Amino acid sequence: MGEEIEVKKCGVKFKPPAIVVTYLLVETSKLHRRTMPLRNFTKNSDVSKAASDLRTHPRHGQFVKGLPKSQLERLICIIRDKLCGMSLEASLARNEEMQKIDSDEDLNKVDPELLARKKSVMEDTFEKNQKKPGDADFEYDLQVDFDNQIVETCEWDSEGSNEDF
Repeated sequence: MGEEIEVKKCGVKFKPPAIVVTYLLVETSKLHRRTMPLRNFTKNSDVSKAASDLRTHPRHGQFVKGLPKSQLERLICIIRDKLCGMSLEASLARNEEMQKIDSDEDLNKVDPELLARKKSVMEDTFEKNQKKPGDADFEYDLQVDFDNQIVETCEWDSEGSNEDF
């Protein structure tokens, strides 16, 4: 299927576990719905691996490639939370907390799954805000002066620390 599609809505189905995508075929302007089952998915399954498998699946990959990686992982995490017995409201609240990026949070102390989710959110945010050649507001060799901002210092960064070496 080489037709161009535009994802309009996405959601989850709990029994059996599946991702549901409503998409628009650009050539015909018709809405379609695709249900993509998560085969062999259990409460112990790895969310990022399941998302990666779905993205590379020969039949389903084209339908989820338009979704941000963090959104697909969030949908799969909601399915896993439901399989673990968590209510939908609790799962949504937990996922909302996982999506937040706090500059004061120490990511060295979080579990690997949460770290992967935070990195995925940061990557999606970066790609969304990135200015590429060809964009209307792209400027090559942009130079910004940061003289007016407060510079944080550390003791290892002080000029006197070089004398120890």
